Amino acid sequence: MSVVGIKIDSNNKLLYYNSNGLNLKKNLTVVIEDDRGLQFGKVVSFVDDKDNRKKYDNVIRIATKKDYMQYLKNITDAKNALKKCKELINDMGLNMSIIDTYYTLDKSLLLFRFVSDERVDFRELARELGSKLKTRIELRQIGIRDKAREVGGIGPCGRFLCCSTFLTDFDTVSINMAKNQGLALNPTKINGVCGRLLCCLTYENDIYTQMKKENKNITGEKDDSKK
Repeated sequence: MSVVGIKIDSNNKLLYYNSNGLNLKKNLTVVIEDDRGLQFGKVVSFVDDKDNRKKYDNVIRIATKKDYMQYLKNITDAKNALKKCKELINDMGLNMSIIDTYYTLDKSLLLFRFVSDERVDFRELARELGSKLKTRIELRQIGIRDKAREVGGIGPCGRFLCCSTFLTDFDTVSINMAKNQGLALNPTKINGVCGRLLCCLTYENDIYTQMKKENKNITGEKDDSKK
């Protein structure tokens, strides 16, 4: 079975699908279906699953010109919906900031993602949007790390943010990782642009842990990590 990794605009994660016997190539656009409806996506990777260890949904089809034109129209319609949503938020005095909005390819659902410092009761907003835009509405509150992924930027290393370029999941990062690597516990040094601990603290943490264990074994020190 040929498995492909696909990305859609509303999700930075790789979604894996059975190629369904289609002649797929990298950067080829396809139509898939998830729990929200039809999605327009792009093939970005291939996975060899010879043992058929998992069950994958099938790619529906290679995207047609009609699919592509609908996708472009959805982008324009989503921008107009975003303006309407911001107007309603101001009228209702809600403490929330919309990051982006996204239509499924078949326009069966309109997704709004937002950030807020508090829990927001957006039920009335969802009803108003559904009434005005005539489609199913989903409002999803995301974290500050997700916002950094969407906005993008330059990290302290001088490179584009990992989260907005290649990371597909956020691993748990702890202050102990910084201590383990002998880093100064200065927030300006170990925090990213999102204000949270740098994702890259996880990259070499296992190596530092292993080296410390080996060093203790050589010097005869007791390995406290097994406690």
